[in-house]
Amino acid sequence: MKLMESSPFGGCTRTRVLVALSLLQTSFARELARLLPAPVSGVRQALASLERDGLVAGRLVGRTRQVQLDPGYFALKELEAYLARLSEAEPELRAAVARLRRRPRAAGKPI
Repeated sequence: MKLMESSPFGGCTRTRVLVALSLLQTSFARELARLLPAPVSGVRQALASLERDGLVAGRLVGRTRQVQLDPGYFALKELEAYLARLSEAEPELRAAVARLRRRPRAAGKPI
């Protein structure tokens, strides 16, 4: 079953954002929007509602708001296990996360 057919967390975008966050550990709205693909505004709304619900924690790093699964969530281990199981239904998302470059390229270095 694809995540687009099922939304156990109240919406497809919310569910896919949680699955992507479980695979990435930390991320930010624009990166998640690129991965999913989804509009940045929709991802920001999903992150805001997930943060209100206590599933996601965010913090400012410079001017960027980084988000992660809330380490203080009472059922974090169970949530991570469930999201890992849900990620098995999304091989394209897993492949996109694996291809993601997680550090900036050195200045002047050819691509």
